[in-house]
Amino acid sequence: MPNPATDSTTTDAHTGRILDAIGIGAGPFNLGFAALADNVPGLDVLVLEAAPELSWHPGMMLEGTHLQVPFMADLVTMADPTNRHSFLNYLKESGRIYPFYIREDFYALRAEYNNYLRWAAGRLESVRFGRRVVAASFDAGVYTLEVEHDGGTSRLRTRRLVLGTGTSPEVPAAAREALAAADAHSGAPLVHSSTYRQDRDRLRSRRRIAVVGSGQSAAEVFAELLGGLDDDQELLWVTRSPRFFPLEYTKLTLEMTSPEYIDHFHGLPQERRDRLNATQKPLFKGINADLVNDIHEMLYRRSVEGASPVRLLAATSLESLEQDRGGWQLGLRNQDDGGTQVIGVDAAVLATGYAYREPAFLAGIADRVERLPDGRLAVDRDYSVGTAGDILVQNAELHTHGFTAPDLGMGAYRNSVIINRITGVEHYPVERRIAFQEFGTPGTPGNPSPTPSATSLQEATA
Repeated sequence: MPNPATDSTTTDAHTGRILDAIGIGAGPFNLGFAALADNVPGLDVLVLEAAPELSWHPGMMLEGTHLQVPFMADLVTMADPTNRHSFLNYLKESGRIYPFYIREDFYALRAEYNNYLRWAAGRLESVRFGRRVVAASFDAGVYTLEVEHDGGTSRLRTRRLVLGTGTSPEVPAAAREALAAADAHSGAPLVHSSTYRQDRDRLRSRRRIAVVGSGQSAAEVFAELLGGLDDDQELLWVTRSPRFFPLEYTKLTLEMTSPEYIDHFHGLPQERRDRLNATQKPLFKGINADLVNDIHEMLYRRSVEGASPVRLLAATSLESLEQDRGGWQLGLRNQDDGGTQVIGVDAAVLATGYAYREPAFLAGIADRVERLPDGRLAVDRDYSVGTAGDILVQNAELHTHGFTAPDLGMGAYRNSVIINRITGVEHYPVERRIAFQEFGTPGTPGNPSPTPSATSLQEATA
């Protein structure tokens, strides 16, 4: 029997009906939306994904890598611990709950998390793969989506949209032309880390290899290349960040992944939000501290063994990238002293992250979308960009809600807010305050009046 979640040729039974909501994109956040909506009686939703099947970051599915958040940051648990689509239920049904228990590690392997997502998608009849939304229009309170699939084109109607189209690989301006022109079969590989796993054999065979970028992906690629490096091979790691910084993961910092910090951040002027985002990269783009230490240990062992040196350049930006004599010339500038140098390599990996890009179909409903003066999406506190509150977003609100936007641990919270907003009923209780600390001055936008205990302390010290 065909599985509607994985069979792209299945006819949509919802064609002609007006759904309550359609989610576009089936990454972890919209899968979580489908999983939580599955438990709400009468809520009629679909989630559409252009890809033929679920594959979560396949280019970085490296052996032994794990999530940077605990397993409770699954699709549903933080909103509904009893939900049948939880990670623990996946372990139970797959016969793996005791091995996971004995392992005593809160951090699921990345491959394990991918298997969990595929398991959940296969159980959700509301999820459709092989469905690409190519156009959208609005009339008389209803959105109409034109959807391409193997069987042709169909039209679906809905009262609301939930945009979860994800982020796309980001490439520095200095490297875009070179990457676009790079020949996948040439002797000088140049790839983004999003395709690293597919290209790593070609990369490993080159004598001089560069990794450009900071954060977890860059560190994982560098560590894997370093672990398999021959004595006569050379490896270079370049980051414009002032240091190879670890992910900040102390308890009081983790309290910033909270409803009240989102309230505080969202209440700030946009200029201030942008400045904060620029300083908060260690909160969500840093490297796992254990991996930093593992890399140092590998470098130390190489130095003892007399292997060829490996170069690490911090505070160094990529100014140019040009092909030259079967390799690549990297033009680099030090951010501190302004000095420049050119380094030649035979292969390079751009581990330069991801950025949100609006889906093209939004052009058809442009008048329904609220924007900031600079053109970015004006996302309200409860995740809508629609003039009528009927277009909701997932992980498109870094500039308005802060670093919690891409955090897997906040996905179930955001989906609770979205589902409650769609239904007008609090199906999923939403925490209002979980932190011991306060993030702003009481009474200012986004900051509630102080608690009685805080008021007493304030009066005592006045």
